Amino acid sequence: MKSSHTLSIAVSCALLGTAAPAAFADESATAITIYSSAQPGAISPEFYRPIPGQGVPNAMAVPGYALVRDERQMSIKQGRSQVSFTDVAALIDPTTVTFTSLSDPATRVLEQNFQFDLVSTQKLLLKFIDKQITVDKNVGNSVTPITGTLLSATDGIVLRGTDGSIYSLPGYTAVRFPDLPGGLNTRPTLVWDVTSPAGGSQKTRVTYQTGGITWWADYNLIFNEGADANSGLLDLSAWVSIINQSGATYSNSKLKLIAGDVHRAQPVANEMRRELLAKAAVAEADVGGFTQKDFFEFHLYTLGRATTLPNNSTKQIELFDQAKQIPAKKVLLYYGALQPYLYDSPYTDRNMGVAMNKKVDVYLEFKNDKQYGLGVPLPAGRLRVSQLDKADSSLEFIGEDTIDHTPKDELVRVKLGSAFDVVGERRQVDFAIDTKARVMEEEIEVKLRNHKSQPVDVIVKENLYRWSKWSILTKTHNFVKEDARTIGFPVKVPRDGEVVVRYRVRYSW
Repeated sequence: MKSSHTLSIAVSCALLGTAAPAAFADESATAITIYSSAQPGAISPEFYRPIPGQGVPNAMAVPGYALVRDERQMSIKQGRSQVSFTDVAALIDPTTVTFTSLSDPATRVLEQNFQFDLVSTQKLLLKFIDKQITVDKNVGNSVTPITGTLLSATDGIVLRGTDGSIYSLPGYTAVRFPDLPGGLNTRPTLVWDVTSPAGGSQKTRVTYQTGGITWWADYNLIFNEGADANSGLLDLSAWVSIINQSGATYSNSKLKLIAGDVHRAQPVANEMRRELLAKAAVAEADVGGFTQKDFFEFHLYTLGRATTLPNNSTKQIELFDQAKQIPAKKVLLYYGALQPYLYDSPYTDRNMGVAMNKKVDVYLEFKNDKQYGLGVPLPAGRLRVSQLDKADSSLEFIGEDTIDHTPKDELVRVKLGSAFDVVGERRQVDFAIDTKARVMEEEIEVKLRNHKSQPVDVIVKENLYRWSKWSILTKTHNFVKEDARTIGFPVKVPRDGEVVVRYRVRYSW
């Protein structure tokens, strides 16, 4: 006899919710591991906010999923019996459900059904066609009850009264039903056909995956500018944001987060799942942090205490202690060409690359280094940067950017926007081509003007996009080769001054 049984049934299922099912004792132990495929910064809280009367229309678009493990005491009859596992959420993947009895390995699940036909007024009316109900109708200032057989529930209610009269009731105050008919449930329910030689109270473990839940990291940075305006110090705090739209609340659960790009086949969306989502709840942020460890080729973050993830909520939990006084460098980068494409054959159009961008972008750079309080894997997320206004000691927002998963000891570059007082100008000075000799030359001039009261350092980035085989014939400044077709000229622009960078490149093929 097998010690455990894995279910693989292609129907829509769900997860455990807040209340304990009738078949279970009060004690429970739940662990939830959340995986995210969310693009950092791509999720707006407004996108997942419920609409009154409609639930959460975008819940199916939550880019993540979770693996849940639930251990509970379960009362099982000896032999073959049926057990209802209620309070399951709307977005479970039933093909991932596994059931194991830790008390009696011979106990196993033979069949599984997911009952998601939830009770509603319209569904109750349809179930009571040709049956007797009582409808309360307003007559003047009083309410008159009418009892009869329900003939129709389309565009109001049509009843045949006990005296044979037909009543058409387009509007009514209330409907009273004698009972709850079979086939309707107040909550989504898994119904298991279980066989158990011993029966009795057994400790069971159920695991499953669900959609509608995701997480990402949010980083808040405070930048204090240094004396030379090109460097300064950062304070960095990190938070985990969790969206739960799975259709279930996970109470007092052990929480784990996986950071990394875990490949997963995409499930087919099911419109039915949308109908099972309820109104929003407010998440309460708790105090505490995570411990981190390597896990396969990913990183696993485990919260050192139990937490509750309400359904239809966003929750924030501190990821690690604030890191302070991180050396940071301000970087100004001018990318003058509006057309940065790289071609797989020589591009000989003389007009390509003439279009110009005048904006000089501003970045902050810092190293994810242990000596400055970091040196930890940084999960993908959004970085928001503020700067202290020394005049009134207030924090002012100066920009935000996103980062991908960043290992320790790597450089982090945050784009904040475009410089107000530093502008660039790029133009094509000369262009010549000899198709027989298979060579062409192009001369580019870049002007940088600094209207600030202090000098600034700017990197002039140039893509040598016309072809991969090139050589620089002349140049006014030294450059750094970033890759096979990209170079950068680091230059210092004096205060209220201008610098001209010019170079001539030859392509051959």
